[in-house]
Amino acid sequence: MNTRLVSVHGGHSGGFCSHAKDSLENIVQAYINRGFSWVGITEHMPAVSDRFVYPDEREAGLDASALQCRFDDYFKTCRRLKQKYSEQIDILVGFESETYTGSEKSIRAIIDTHKPEYFVGSLHHVDDIEIDSTEEGYRRAVDRSGSLENLYCRYFDQQLEMVQRLKPAVVGHFDLVRIFDPDYTTRLKSPAVQERVQRNLFAISELGLILDLNLAGFDKAAGEPYPSRDILTSAIGLGIPIVPGDDSHGVQTVGRYFEEGVDLLRELGGILEWQRPVT
Repeated sequence: MNTRLVSVHGGHSGGFCSHAKDSLENIVQAYINRGFSWVGITEHMPAVSDRFVYPDEREAGLDASALQCRFDDYFKTCRRLKQKYSEQIDILVGFESETYTGSEKSIRAIIDTHKPEYFVGSLHHVDDIEIDSTEEGYRRAVDRSGSLENLYCRYFDQQLEMVQRLKPAVVGHFDLVRIFDPDYTTRLKSPAVQERVQRNLFAISELGLILDLNLAGFDKAAGEPYPSRDILTSAIGLGIPIVPGDDSHGVQTVGRYFEEGVDLLRELGGILEWQRPVT
């Protein structure tokens, strides 16, 4: 395969993410050893308050203040590694955002303070309930929304607001809301959900944003990336730049499923010239 190896969404490490493994330097070395030409390191932003601290972070004894200190250290470490390995790989220093009460103000403060090269705009919550760590949390979000279809609608409505207000260079794992729904293909085809999917894709196209081809989805039961095949087809039709993101959380997941992602894009007629994110 002659396609350049890149990742627009990756590099979570054990030092700065409680559900990841290995040091950031070891992960950077893994990207180099795999032959990546550039990689965006996009560590998770810290919780804006103790209310949004993830369970694995609580288990590690971390609160919002400690997470902020860890995040500050992440930028220092990542920029040091960017310089250290500049002759071997181009590292883009970024972060991955959250979407919940208070997150927008925090994101703007991060941008002002740390001057990242870009950030990935993601949703891991719907109406402030986390949806992607456990099925229990997902079901609570469904109950709050009233139905699975309503959960999807709320997810895409909040995604649109995030995209329009923050204009992230990269939109992360577009349809993550399907993570614990075995019948997601039916849900995505319902008129109310499909209207929102197409609306959001049009907004992404109009704003010139990149869509993360999140390869971690291949690990899930559905066996396809985020976004799913039908959404990718629509995005390609709109001319949206689509760039692979391995969403790596350790050395073993660096570059995972890159070939499968490229094969899928090629099958669907996507462009395999990777656009770099720009703030």
